[in-house]
Amino acid sequence: MRGLKDKRVLITGGASGIGAATAARFFEEGARVCVLDRDEKACEHIKQKLPGLGEAIIADVTDLMQVEAAFAEAIRLMDGVDVVVNNAGISIRHKFLDITPEEWERVIAVNFTGMFYVAQTAARHMWERGSGVILQTASTNGVMGYPYYADYNATKAGVIELTRSMALELAPKVRVCAVAPGYVLTPMQRAEYSDAMLEEVNRKIPLGRHATPEEVAALFAYLASGDAAFATGHVYTLDGGETAGGLASR
Repeated sequence: MRGLKDKRVLITGGASGIGAATAARFFEEGARVCVLDRDEKACEHIKQKLPGLGEAIIADVTDLMQVEAAFAEAIRLMDGVDVVVNNAGISIRHKFLDITPEEWERVIAVNFTGMFYVAQTAARHMWERGSGVILQTASTNGVMGYPYYADYNATKAGVIELTRSMALELAPKVRVCAVAPGYVLTPMQRAEYSDAMLEEVNRKIPLGRHATPEEVAALFAYLASGDAAFATGHVYTLDGGETAGGLASR
């Protein structure tokens, strides 16, 4: 991609799954990369996997003070941040009637409040600098109904509207877009689905399979690049055709 070499990139939830794949892709493109993740073990693993990584910063996005401290550390390490991939997220598969207040609050805290904390911290830095790109992980769950994920679905719908609002207010200095993957075969997805459940989902997807984290990473790389310089305020779906026929909730 054009314009990614030497870009300074911070990726939240960057030590595993889509985040780790995105870190690897930006690194391959010649960018300078730091990841932020709360999982200390995963941070150690990605530092071994990507020896040229700037740093794996341990922080919890639900704590604003930790977010601000982590962002300051990334700025210190890279002398600034040009691109933020706002990706940290969790999900809990359960029936709507069984969601506890504690589970609801945890999913909201990570997927939506944490997303806001990172986005606002990044936007303030980029606005002052006069340029930047913020990319956020939404989901097809934010645009269609999916059973057993009411709390997760609500947060991803919120991410989509947050992205649009940010893009309008931060233009023309800062571009803001979201990527809405469908089913992606990440460790989080694999932990929640049996082999039979995965096969059932694959039958609903026109391309017949889950996306790989690397395919989502490729879209993030494009949106951060100079090739996407006129892209802002939009949500880019990557779902193998799943939502084209409304198959998601069948």
